[in-house]
Amino acid sequence: MDIPINHLEQRAAVAGLAGLPTKVMAGERLSFEDGVAMYKTADVTLLGLLANHVREQMHGDVCFYNVNTHVNYTNYCNQFCDFCAFQRRPGDDGAYCMSPEQVEEALRSANPEATEVHMVAGVWPALGYDYFLDILRAAKRGRPGIHVKAFTMVEIDEIVRLAKKPVNEVLDELREAGLDSMPGGGAEIFAERVHKELYPRKLSSDNWVKLAKQIHNHGFKTNCTMMYGMIETIEERVDHLNQLRDLQDETGGFQTFIPLAFHPDNTKLAHIEKPSATERLRSIAIGRLFLDNIPHIKAYWIMLGIEVAQAALTMGADDLDGTVSQEKVYHEAGAATPQELTRADIHQLIREAGRRPVERNTLYEVIADYSDERDMFEKCSV
Repeated sequence: MDIPINHLEQRAAVAGLAGLPTKVMAGERLSFEDGVAMYKTADVTLLGLLANHVREQMHGDVCFYNVNTHVNYTNYCNQFCDFCAFQRRPGDDGAYCMSPEQVEEALRSANPEATEVHMVAGVWPALGYDYFLDILRAAKRGRPGIHVKAFTMVEIDEIVRLAKKPVNEVLDELREAGLDSMPGGGAEIFAERVHKELYPRKLSSDNWVKLAKQIHNHGFKTNCTMMYGMIETIEERVDHLNQLRDLQDETGGFQTFIPLAFHPDNTKLAHIEKPSATERLRSIAIGRLFLDNIPHIKAYWIMLGIEVAQAALTMGADDLDGTVSQEKVYHEAGAATPQELTRADIHQLIREAGRRPVERNTLYEVIADYSDERDMFEKCSV
């Protein structure tokens, strides 16, 4: 960063962030109090400037993406979360549950260049343990070489309960059936107060952390998330981030942090205003600055909106997610973004942000580096 540190500190002092630039430039871990101050400051552009410095120290001008597809295999759910617009019960309008054969066909007809399928859904015990093994096998039959990233911690918890077997044994059987990694969602906000009020039936925060630890220790990589913009306090957000950072110190199993902006439409919380573009960018910057041990910060364009996601690439994010297709969970809650972007669309967004598009697989191994402008035309027909 070309701006002298004393100038940054002068600006930080006015913004209630005195000492933060010095800590960031020195690579010093930020404290809980720093996290709270970052959420309270009005100077979000300073946070973005500092987060961009960290992002470029870690990843240069690279922006990762992948060619992926989504399969939300059922919207049957018994969790009754107040923030969810996706959930249905059998017989409700719009309720559905895909058979293994339908999952297989969805993969056969998906983008032929997709390297990942993202599979998450509701929780419905009547499906039984074998159903989950069957849909994993079906996905691999439909596309033998695809990486199956499936099941949030909430889904895994239910699968283990249905199996009536030890966690490690279930993880072995899921892996054998085709599970390659997990998205790691379902945590929402760890605060017990929020948990009791908005999603009391869902896996507890302590058990989410315990299960994630077991999954990481069993060799699976996952992502991690934070749903923000509901009824949580700033301190509860920082506590959530702190718990993720502590767990990453212990296991190293998180690949990516994805801050998820709450979409209130069609939920019991429809009276809540969704986070502004400024707050969405703030969450990206704070994620990069606070989570110093998680390699990647994702600007999930489905939830952020395309323009905000593009701006986030200059404020700490190094990943734009992927091409996606047929995502239902957030679109049910009012996401106005497209169902799919082409590779050419993604390249344009990344280049306009001054970044270099690099296609990755799920484990962040490079598939193609589009550093040369001419290269973007070689594989942009997706």
